[in-house]
Amino acid sequence: MRPGAVALAVSSLIVLGAGPPAPAPPLPARMADTGGGTQLITAVAPGRASTTGTVVWWDRGKDGRWVKRGSAPARFGANGLVGGASRKQGTSTTPTGLYGLPYAFGIKAAPRGTAYTYRRVHHDSWWCQDNDSRSYNRWSEPRAADCRAAEAEQLIAYRAQYAHALVIGFNYGRPVRGRGAGIFLHANGRGATAGCVSVPEDAMRRILVWADPARRPHIAVGTRSGKTAVTRL
Repeated sequence: MRPGAVALAVSSLIVLGAGPPAPAPPLPARMADTGGGTQLITAVAPGRASTTGTVVWWDRGKDGRWVKRGSAPARFGANGLVGGASRKQGTSTTPTGLYGLPYAFGIKAAPRGTAYTYRRVHHDSWWCQDNDSRSYNRWSEPRAADCRAAEAEQLIAYRAQYAHALVIGFNYGRPVRGRGAGIFLHANGRGATAGCVSVPEDAMRRILVWADPARRPHIAVGTRSGKTAVTRL
């Protein structure tokens, strides 16, 4: 993906005596880049140190207007959010940015109506996070010979989180070693994440039924204050 900035916050000008201000346009309409598709997920935290926020999913109609289709409380990394281009692996930070959503996966069967390619998790399904492996930041089934088990996630071990998930395309197209691997939009676990974005399982199911790969959905992760740069990678 090409580099570029995505603004997640704009200021409003209120003129005294001019009557009530007009409602602010929906968030996607205020963004510099939404990925070019007609579906968008926004994951917004109050600030860069936040571990909670809100996920909203949107459709863009033929008239160009963005319409909110659903929302859910979100959880972020235990150490907050950081710009995707400067993120380091193992820091438990959620990378801000605008990313594609390559495919879905889950331990449970895909919700009825899911249009995304959906990969079922098996006992030998792994996500490689080994910087020395040729399978870095990729699904590996079985675990690749050059991917150390200590540097990989056995997906089935995360039964709550990976009941249903979408791969977030952070550091995915051309992986940079040490930047991070295995960033997903997934169902909630017990608390903050290790860098992913999570929502309640019911919301995750609704997102999977809503998302249409033909409409090129993206996810934009950022802060309400706009102080964390959102970079498209």
